[in-house]
Amino acid sequence: MTIVTIHKAKMELSKLLARVEAGEEIVIARGEEPIAKLVPFELQKKPVRGYGRFAHLRDKIPTDLFLQPMSENELDAWEGKYSFPGDNGE
Repeated sequence: MTIVTIHKAKMELSKLLARVEAGEEIVIARGEEPIAKLVPFELQKKPVRGYGRFAHLRDKIPTDLFLQPMSENELDAWEGKYSFPGDNGE
């Protein structure tokens, strides 16, 4: 671990950052007193999401559910047959 003064850190920041990128830790001191440490930044990996709210249904829903044709009742509902007057712009 290298210790540098604030003045030297100001003058050579680019060089110090290159050394930090290479894995070195650098302490910045005011006179003899250490006040900060430059360390490599580690990106946090996003955790892998587990199964959500509907995981319990995974094996119970048929895989072709959304490929099946709609019944007459479902088609009528999509077309607004069961809507209240005024709800669909009338």
